[in-house]
Amino acid sequence: MAIKLIVGLGNPGQQYMFTRHNAGFWFVHHLAQQFNITLSHDKKFHGITGRGQIHGHDVRLLMPLTFMNKSGQSVVPMVKFYGIENDELLIAHDELDIPAGSIKLKTNGGHGGHNGLRDITPHIGNDFHRLRIGIGHPGHKSKVSGHVLSKAAPDEQIAIDSALTAAFEALPLLLNGDIEKARSQINGFKLPE
Repeated sequence: MAIKLIVGLGNPGQQYMFTRHNAGFWFVHHLAQQFNITLSHDKKFHGITGRGQIHGHDVRLLMPLTFMNKSGQSVVPMVKFYGIENDELLIAHDELDIPAGSIKLKTNGGHGGHNGLRDITPHIGNDFHRLRIGIGHPGHKSKVSGHVLSKAAPDEQIAIDSALTAAFEALPLLLNGDIEKARSQINGFKLPE
């Protein structure tokens, strides 16, 4: 099935805008800019939403404004209201277990400790598509919170932006429902030496 809803996870507010935890927001915000999709606050879905044409497909966008650990309060109502099937849903989120500059497309699986996914999966299951945007791991569990809630170093940000560009290039495949080709293209991305 083709992707009909793209969700970017993050935390609301200026103080979080450029933190690593908002990598999902960056993805959706860039999509909206690139395809001239107007984003607006939607109280019904507790988030910023938009709808428009992306590579000839009617796609909805969502950035929850509920803070990461309450993402389900935004995503679940929108999925249910529009009758979005799990295989029509792509959730973009930051991923500690992948280095900055790497990106992976995954379908199914657990939440992997990600609080946004942890709040969504009990309500809709886990058989949806995820765009896992690598932000790297700080090395020790005690440093994780500070890591995700801080800005990436300039070289890391360039690497993350390059990975996001690779995901944008695979969008036509994703939107056409050719998930395996999209997965191969995205997961095969390597930063230039």
